[in-house]
Amino acid sequence: MKIKLIIAAISLLSASVQAQTFIPEGTWRGTFHQPNGTDVPFNFEVKGKAANTAKLYLINAEEKFEAGKLSQKGDSLFVAFDQFDNEFALKIGDKALTGVLRKKDGAGRTTPVDAVFGQTYRFADNGEKPAADISGKYDVVFKSHGGAEEKKVGVFRQQGSKLYATFLSITGDSRYLEGVVQGSKFYLSSFIGSGAAYYTGAIDASGQLTGTAGGQPFTATKNEAAALPDAYKLTYLKEGYTTLDFSLPDADGRKISLKDEKFKNKAVIVTIGGTWCPNCIDEANFVAPWYKKNKSRGVEVIGVQFERKTDAAYVKNAMENFKKRFGITYDEVFGGVADKKAVAESFPALNAFLSFPTILFIDKKGNVDKIYTGFTGPATGEYYTQFVKEFNAEVDKLLKPSSI
Repeated sequence: MKIKLIIAAISLLSASVQAQTFIPEGTWRGTFHQPNGTDVPFNFEVKGKAANTAKLYLINAEEKFEAGKLSQKGDSLFVAFDQFDNEFALKIGDKALTGVLRKKDGAGRTTPVDAVFGQTYRFADNGEKPAADISGKYDVVFKSHGGAEEKKVGVFRQQGSKLYATFLSITGDSRYLEGVVQGSKFYLSSFIGSGAAYYTGAIDASGQLTGTAGGQPFTATKNEAAALPDAYKLTYLKEGYTTLDFSLPDADGRKISLKDEKFKNKAVIVTIGGTWCPNCIDEANFVAPWYKKNKSRGVEVIGVQFERKTDAAYVKNAMENFKKRFGITYDEVFGGVADKKAVAESFPALNAFLSFPTILFIDKKGNVDKIYTGFTGPATGEYYTQFVKEFNAEVDKLLKPSSI
């Protein structure tokens, strides 16, 4: 009996020690240590006192992006980022964490990371006052290593020394960037579980911005009328086509086609994306609740997911996790491997495929009415507001009795 009591006491002590080693609730500041020597900061918040019930939220500007499952083994903490097949593997210290960001399967390069509890800033304050307020819209030109140019629109919002920004392109936007202006220099970063984004630049006397992002140089010239090419004119049907024709499996292998009875005499929205795609995440965050609110009007949605791997178990897990996370109740099907060429083969009626995601609006007769390339997410402010307005106007048009 004494031996049993001793064993029970040891077990209780062990459980107590493990509980005590879980990380504190509250705000943390993390730092990625990149191979080129650059340190990229990010912030996160922990809510909960034990790994099996706690939540971790990545903070970028006004967004709090929930990470996946947390698990603990002794003094090791693991944080899953399911959409990107990534995870943190961290050693728990005294109000500190050290470890790596890595692929869940252990393949590929790891990025060292550490974090400190209680630090709420992102970039350290060096005491320099901003040389200017760079709030506004900009025409931005990024140059690749080969010299090719890509035009984007930059949207900056400065509050004192704090800086918030995003960059729009024809394929989507860079989501929420957060940083600081110090003297004539500025710094921005973001992290939601994929690779960390890092932008740095300088303000010249004329107000023009120059900088780099991921090794790519860019210049930005202020222009409140800055705009991209019309997203409704970049992707279209080839001559001779008016409809889409596909039959693709859902996560359980059941084939779904636009010819199914469910879609007859209904407006249909087809989204082409992938569960790994940040802009597709924003799209799902919009479309999922929109569909619940509007499906009774006679509209359906089909999400076509192109994934990093094609084995059935991987695809099923990725798609089911995505549906659960974003509360998706419309049909989702598997299109193939995440490659633009593969999309073009699955949808031969398209003139080209430029972006994950792409949205197709189909009328009640089955004809493709419009195609929207990319996605303009909530980080873009008024651009997102305009997209939502146009989206609803298009659906209203498709649902009019005259379109039968």
